[in-house]
Amino acid sequence: MAARILVTGASVAGTTTAWWLARCGRDVEVVERAPAFRDGGQNVDVRGTARDVLRRMGLEALLLERSTRERGTDWVTEDNHVVGRFEAAHSDTDGGPTAEMEIRRGDIARIIYEAAAAQGVRFRFGDSIEHIEQHDGGVQVTFAGGHQETYALVVIAEGVGSHTRELVFPAENRPRWMDLTIAYFSIPQIASDGVYARQYNTLGGRGAVVKPACDGKLGVYLGIQKRPGHENGWSVAQQRAFIRAQFSALGWEFPRILDAMTDVDDFYFDVLRQVRMDRWSNGRVVLTGDAAWCPTALSGIGTTLAIVGAYVLAGELARSDTPATAFAHYERIMRPFVKQGQNIPKLVPRLLWPHTRFGLAVLRNAIRLASRPALRSFINNHFARDANAIALPSYE
Repeated sequence: MAARILVTGASVAGTTTAWWLARCGRDVEVVERAPAFRDGGQNVDVRGTARDVLRRMGLEALLLERSTRERGTDWVTEDNHVVGRFEAAHSDTDGGPTAEMEIRRGDIARIIYEAAAAQGVRFRFGDSIEHIEQHDGGVQVTFAGGHQETYALVVIAEGVGSHTRELVFPAENRPRWMDLTIAYFSIPQIASDGVYARQYNTLGGRGAVVKPACDGKLGVYLGIQKRPGHENGWSVAQQRAFIRAQFSALGWEFPRILDAMTDVDDFYFDVLRQVRMDRWSNGRVVLTGDAAWCPTALSGIGTTLAIVGAYVLAGELARSDTPATAFAHYERIMRPFVKQGQNIPKLVPRLLWPHTRFGLAVLRNAIRLASRPALRSFINNHFARDANAIALPSYE
């Protein structure tokens, strides 16, 4: 009988892990706290070795069809005058802010989810892990719904604030706060939005990015450079009120954005922090994706790490004699890639979200210079880590 494995979390890391585990002959079940599959969400980049993994899954062409068709990123002034342009055509090679495969998180997760279900992976929504107890023969899981099941292994593929990680690795995460608070949501797109993303910065460490999405939507990212408080523990109503207070007196596109924010159903608020774990496994339980190593959206490589990490984890489990051996090999392969992806100087948010007129002038002059072909890679290195900084193993 095939080893029975539970994956908790049905976003990109969880669905990709489930796909590869099922491909390797495992009996896989995925549990997800949300009551139904979550579509939509912010745009994500998929680059380098992650594209290779998706190609091996036979999904690359389908995902490219669902890409947002974003042509690149413009830095703009209050009247939308372009200070500097970074074309998507260059970004997969020099690490720019727009990748060729720019896609909404929910769209890429949906496609992998459907492919995993076609491989026999079972999904259960509206439930979560309440308690975990390990023994020699496996892992006994008690679910919030009250029932218990036993699995050979449990893979935690949840988000940065993973509840299940804290059950198995209590207080082991040493988060690295990035001094940037972000709100994401979608608003209706209008004709003047165009096919380029626009980034606008103003005083007080405040700024925004608007990005073409799909289905007539525009992805909005509002950022405030500040030290973290306890904002991530607030209610959604408090978070929305905070965002409105921060941006309501500003010009540019903010009146339109805040007006639309009132009725959005995909509002997401985050105080950016990296997950730093000294170990990714404990007995028969293992972490992957953001639950293990969240690099934050500043890296431009979070989805790439999730896809590659899922592939490596499943591959090492398939060819190792014991879970301990597989987990050790998985960490040895992924640690350098993750370390490189998390290597974002704390100064970057302060430089890219300036507080003063002088800082804003310095940023815009730097953008003008960096958008020139000869200097483009200088600034691009601050947006995305090297998505090819890993030799992808072969598990055929």
